[in-house]
Amino acid sequence: MAQKGAQLDREIFSCPICLDLLKDPVTTSCGHSYCMNCIKSFWDGEDEKETHSCPQCRQTFTPRPVLLKNTILAVLVDELKKTGLPAAPADLCYAGAEDVACDVCTGRKLKAFKSCLSCLVSYCEQHLQPHYDVAQLSKHKLVEPSKKLQENVCSQHDEVMKMFCRTDQKSICYLCSVDQHKGHDTVSAAAERTEKQKELEVSRQNIQQRIQDREKDVKLLQQEVQNINRSADKTVEDGEKIFTKLIRLLEKRSSEVKQQVRSQQETEVSRVKEVEEKLQQEIRELKRKDAELKNLSHTEDHNQFLHSYPSLSALSESTSSIQIRPLSYFEDVTAAVSRVRDKLQDVLRDKWTKLSLTEVDVLLSDSPAEPTTRAGFLKYSSEITLDPNTAYTWLLLSEGNRKATSMSKKQSYPSHPDRFTGWWQVLSRESLTGRCYWEVEGRGGVVWVAASYKNIRRGGWSFDSVFGRNDKSWALRYYNNEYTFLYNNIKTPVSGPRSSRIGVYLDHRAGILSFYSVSETMTLLHRVQTTFTQPLYAGLLVGDRDGDTAEFCKLK
Repeated sequence: MAQKGAQLDREIFSCPICLDLLKDPVTTSCGHSYCMNCIKSFWDGEDEKETHSCPQCRQTFTPRPVLLKNTILAVLVDELKKTGLPAAPADLCYAGAEDVACDVCTGRKLKAFKSCLSCLVSYCEQHLQPHYDVAQLSKHKLVEPSKKLQENVCSQHDEVMKMFCRTDQKSICYLCSVDQHKGHDTVSAAAERTEKQKELEVSRQNIQQRIQDREKDVKLLQQEVQNINRSADKTVEDGEKIFTKLIRLLEKRSSEVKQQVRSQQETEVSRVKEVEEKLQQEIRELKRKDAELKNLSHTEDHNQFLHSYPSLSALSESTSSIQIRPLSYFEDVTAAVSRVRDKLQDVLRDKWTKLSLTEVDVLLSDSPAEPTTRAGFLKYSSEITLDPNTAYTWLLLSEGNRKATSMSKKQSYPSHPDRFTGWWQVLSRESLTGRCYWEVEGRGGVVWVAASYKNIRRGGWSFDSVFGRNDKSWALRYYNNEYTFLYNNIKTPVSGPRSSRIGVYLDHRAGILSFYSVSETMTLLHRVQTTFTQPLYAGLLVGDRDGDTAEFCKLK
């Protein structure tokens, strides 16, 4: 096991290729460790070359090394899986890939605390102590740790450059001033610094004034946002009140129509019942008269028959003929209500099209369905370019900043706080909201296609800065002919047809992010349904093998 006080970090035991804990760990002669399968797959892609290289330090090997399992490292990884790793001691601050290392430390170097412009050496806190204790050293100029100390040394005379040639606008040493810069306008570096410092202060004043102006503009914009929100909230509130009143009015009118119909129904039924009763009475009277006449017809006494017949044969006046009213009254009511409905629909439709808020009809309807064909997706295609300020220094951007290529030589990008410093990653310049679609063409061993918030971590080898290893980014990884979706460090295997081109569809408002395999047809690989709280940026992670590429395709 590791000795007490040693720094143990999970990332030390992770494979730089697959980013997972080492499986069957092997160590190359240059000292870097990988999963057995990962480094074999990496070198399999280099079989057409005569030499093979380490993916991290680029040291070459001829012939291809025979790899053996590192049993000690395997035991440590197994122990990590069982118990986890203790936190690193706070007082040990070892230098990372992007840190300035102490030039005096032997073995594993500590992070530099200061650099000395007189010694041209960087010191950790322990080795810097003589500069505080020794009188002669206390006069040296100490600055923040710098990797550029050797830039202060003249490459021709191996002297510290303490002079500045205004004619050639470059730093020189004293010997240069009396040699190839003889007769030029030369001053001490300190004097030139004083002049430039004055110019710098003027520039700073201009910048600060511009900052103040822009801050005022920002406040105005923020005030405008508040006004927009207040106006929208009031409009929504007033609209709800108006529609509520309209609904209540319609409910009231509906109740009134119902009452009118029921009242008329009662009146008409009473009228019909009254006529029906008269008819029933007449029927009973006629039946009685018919029975008397029947009895009379059977009388044998002729005189009695002739005496009774006149009174019995006379019939009372019949009820007037019945007239059945058509139920047109109720049909008229239905027609009248239908006319009111049609007029209301016409009014709403005509007025709605004249609203200045052209997006209201979209917001009141469901989000449009996700396209089903590539032609449908291309309607939302977006022109995406890569932001050089975010690119890892071993990536080369080309094709109008649409293509990222892993290089064997570090690129000369200027320092920038947005730059990824530990992984072969880069973000787009454009922020993505609304509905967007883009495609990525990948060539090489590993390609990650991602979407990320802008505030993803940028520095170091921490997993927090890797696409899909945090809650600020979503990524589809294509490696060893297999797809894997990653979010918040959770990996989900994905099945689907293999293709070098991946399509990405975003509906930011609906919270949909979909990844497609694009060939002659489009096949959905994985869909995310969530709520996006910030604008997204398209991201690429390219394998560290020299020549691996990923490119945003031109779709228009």
